[in-house]
Amino acid sequence: MTTYIASRAFRRQAGLWAATLVMLVFILGPILWMLDSSFQGETELLTRPSHLLPQQPTIANFNYIFTGAVPQGLNVRGTLRSRISQEAREVPAALENSAIIALTVALVNVALGALAAYTFARLKFRGKSLVFNFLLGTRLLPAIAVAIPYYAIVSALGLLDSYLGLILVYLTFSLPFTIWFLRDYIISLPIDIEEAAQIDGCSRLQLLLRIVLPLAAPGLAAAGAFAFMSSYNEFLFALLLTQTISSQTLPVILSSVATNPDASLALIATSVVLAMVPPLLFAIAFQRFLTRGLVAALGKG
Repeated sequence: MTTYIASRAFRRQAGLWAATLVMLVFILGPILWMLDSSFQGETELLTRPSHLLPQQPTIANFNYIFTGAVPQGLNVRGTLRSRISQEAREVPAALENSAIIALTVALVNVALGALAAYTFARLKFRGKSLVFNFLLGTRLLPAIAVAIPYYAIVSALGLLDSYLGLILVYLTFSLPFTIWFLRDYIISLPIDIEEAAQIDGCSRLQLLLRIVLPLAAPGLAAAGAFAFMSSYNEFLFALLLTQTISSQTLPVILSSVATNPDASLALIATSVVLAMVPPLLFAIAFQRFLTRGLVAALGKG
């Protein structure tokens, strides 16, 4: 009997490990393949059978994107082959635009979202449920349904092809989620500390700044991460509201690189790898807060 139980437990554990391995391959496989391809020259990348690891690792693809120095495999007899991707040269500028816009949206979300969330979580006022439900209802609208109205509004304000135009549009989509998320997080916090502070003479603003926000730091980090990623990855409005590289974001430039039928596959892979760097750094920097914030909000929401 004991042997049967042990065997059953072993099979269950082995099944879990096998499922985990399959998921890791499914999730990390494409990422590792892009990373591997970015360090290969075009000639080696097109060799069949493909190499699991680069036989002649090179940073020429990165060098071209940042400096314009043409990789040797794409320079034939002193002339450029058609497989060179001129759009890839715009990746650094687009990366900067995306980082600035996404960080701004994340910071504004945390600042305004925390104020609104605390109001909905702790204060009582007429029409509170109606306003909160209206905010949540705006998230049910598909982006494409409001694309033309938003374009008309941004155009009328003279904010086309600007950071501010994109930031304002992204805030209308991300703020309702941030308010809902932080409201549930603040509700889950013990109110006894706030009541004790009020007895000692703390105002509502002091309560928020000195007690609630420090306790809600994991939730703030998680909300900021959601706002950052939604803005960083957004494509529709970035394509609709921008025309030049002065404000075009990374998804727009990546689509230009990837849809070029003559594009270098190695440069496409390199562009994708560069696009993954800011979210990865953001996740590493706030990993501890993100985990705690998500567990607390989803577990108690």
